[in-house]
Amino acid sequence: MAECIFCRIVSGDLPARIVHETEDLIAFMDLNPHAPTHLLIVPKKHIEDLSHASQEDALLLGKIQLAAAELAKKHGLDKGYRLVTNTGKWAGQTVLHLHYHLLGGRRMAWPPG
Repeated sequence: MAECIFCRIVSGDLPARIVHETEDLIAFMDLNPHAPTHLLIVPKKHIEDLSHASQEDALLLGKIQLAAAELAKKHGLDKGYRLVTNTGKWAGQTVLHLHYHLLGGRRMAWPPG
């Protein structure tokens, strides 16, 4: 999707500080971090949000979870971290391409919003 910012990052048309990449996903530093460590984990396949994922995306979603755990370890988030995906505008989703926020490096409060 030519107008999707994350699709443009995946294709290399827009720069990003990439910290991890596989055949299926890419992870990069968030431009507007809300924690000392704030990464975005994005599937290369365009899926608007989690409610648009299908059973055929189950393996991909599992790979995202495992990548998040690997990235947390790599970035020294041994005290804990938060993995968040916003689904829809009411939840705060601003880019309509499924993505997960990996946040850590500080104590997280609850409830988050």
